[in-house]
Amino acid sequence: MDSFIPEGYKTILGVYDTQKAIGLLKRLFEDNLSAALNIHRVSAPLFVEEHTGLNDNLNGIERPVEFQVRCTGTSAQVVQSLAKWKRMALHRYGFYPGKGLYTDMNAIRRDEDTLDNLHSIYVDQWDWEKVINESDRNLEYLKATVRSIVKAVCDTQSTMQAIYPKLTSLGAINPEVTFVSAQELEDMYPDKTPKERENIITRERGTVFVMGIGGRLLSGNKHDGRSPDYDDWDLNGDILFWNGLLGCAFELSSMGIRVNPESLDRQLTESGCDDRRGLLYHRMLLAGELPLTIGGGIGQSRLSMLLLGKAHIGEVQASVWTEETHRLCEERGVMLL
Repeated sequence: MDSFIPEGYKTILGVYDTQKAIGLLKRLFEDNLSAALNIHRVSAPLFVEEHTGLNDNLNGIERPVEFQVRCTGTSAQVVQSLAKWKRMALHRYGFYPGKGLYTDMNAIRRDEDTLDNLHSIYVDQWDWEKVINESDRNLEYLKATVRSIVKAVCDTQSTMQAIYPKLTSLGAINPEVTFVSAQELEDMYPDKTPKERENIITRERGTVFVMGIGGRLLSGNKHDGRSPDYDDWDLNGDILFWNGLLGCAFELSSMGIRVNPESLDRQLTESGCDDRRGLLYHRMLLAGELPLTIGGGIGQSRLSMLLLGKAHIGEVQASVWTEETHRLCEERGVMLL
């Protein structure tokens, strides 16, 4: 969708209070998430060397921002996410099952084809990853983790509304998660697009986790794209909340149980990415040298939008926008940072 400002929209908190609230919100959520998942903060790279294969290929078509490092003569890429780096870090740092890490991830998505209320070329998220046992590679463990993340969101909202009573006008997020597979959604609404299906189910249920994203559905289409080398497409999904202000399903997190050697082998072949098998990360994973993990990303600006009742992501982050977006926001009294 193009940027739009809902009729009659007025920000609940002014610019100064918004900045204070964002800082508090992030500290609260980090504490809640860390406690819920037993994960601990670490430092992370802004860029990685291209030859390592550690950068995230996302849907496989997005071009990373690249530059040459004069002193080393190598090519480096600004990270698109830290999905692979995190797993390698857990291996290098010696984390054990049940314990994990989280970090701030900042990325540039130069090929983002839509700049609107929810999408920016600047991405800021909490990237997290946790070591698990083989016995944890199942849907029940995935669902339990999703419920823990949603609880952390709800607890953060509750505290923010106690500190900023004006935010209670937004109502409360539904803490009960509806779990539905992408195939079930296609069966329920075969004539709808994936986004339309998400809107229908999330409007009805409030909080939804759509499972099984990346592989082809029975129709031959995909619900959405996923890189073949981080999530196991049978054990992943997206956390969605209904955003009444914007009237749409609001994706906060993409996450999942990560590939093991068997699922990586299968997904590389299925996606036509067998050339990646020679990269260091992929060689180690196929050889069973990396820990089994679960992980994901949680949008920082997205969470700020949701809990502070903002209509445009530019109200909570500084980025680049079209002239039309600047004109629209100025006319409607919306300040972009």
